Amino acid sequence: MSTAPLPAGPESSPGPHHVAIIMDGNGRWAKARGLPRVAGHRRGADAVRRVIRGAGELGIPVLTLFAFSTENWTRPADEVSDLMGLLRHYLRNELEELGRNGARLRVIGDRTRLAPDIVKDISDAEQRTRSNTRIDVNICINYGSRDEIVQATRSLARKAAAGEVVPEKIDENLFERELLTAGVPDPDLLIRTSGEQRISNFLLWQCAYAELVFVDTLWPDFGKEHLERAIAEFRRRERRYGGVGS
Repeated sequence: MSTAPLPAGPESSPGPHHVAIIMDGNGRWAKARGLPRVAGHRRGADAVRRVIRGAGELGIPVLTLFAFSTENWTRPADEVSDLMGLLRHYLRNELEELGRNGARLRVIGDRTRLAPDIVKDISDAEQRTRSNTRIDVNICINYGSRDEIVQATRSLARKAAAGEVVPEKIDENLFERELLTAGVPDPDLLIRTSGEQRISNFLLWQCAYAELVFVDTLWPDFGKEHLERAIAEFRRRERRYGGVGS
């Protein structure tokens, strides 16, 4: 399969500039094979590697992956421990691969509940990849969109109470600066794997006008070819942003 960017047809939407993915189906992939859930998560990490490489080859400037939500802490303790172990392994062992792909890493989420060594690994990985310019890769860890919006609201309320912000001057741009994704463009395309059709508290504000594509493929089996198909579907759509189509 060609690694050149997909051509946009004369009537198709350009882009996408930013693709966000809800990586779902690791557990079901493992269960179908009689394996422990951690085996699915390990194969899911392989899919992350494939998709980052494929997104770079397809000319996508920004890729955001939903890795661990604020609700995932309610999973069995051994599964959470396995996931944190995989996160440690990824942050410590994937930097060369990220460098080969020209990927600049940013971790988005509340780091206060993460172990101190993981927080340090995140900072080190962000620092060591900051000069890469081919693709920005955002990985959402301990992220929940409702909590993000509440925290942003509280921050603006404190600033208003302190006289730093005039309430009547608060607009979308000012609000977005308080979000964990400040400085990241809104997704054009949101993909969810495994056949589930919901967004699960992911980038609720940011995906207000994203095109949604749901695919049946389980995340460990997802690759560049599936990403290409989702992009092709995106480009067949007309994005009207609440206006009237052509």
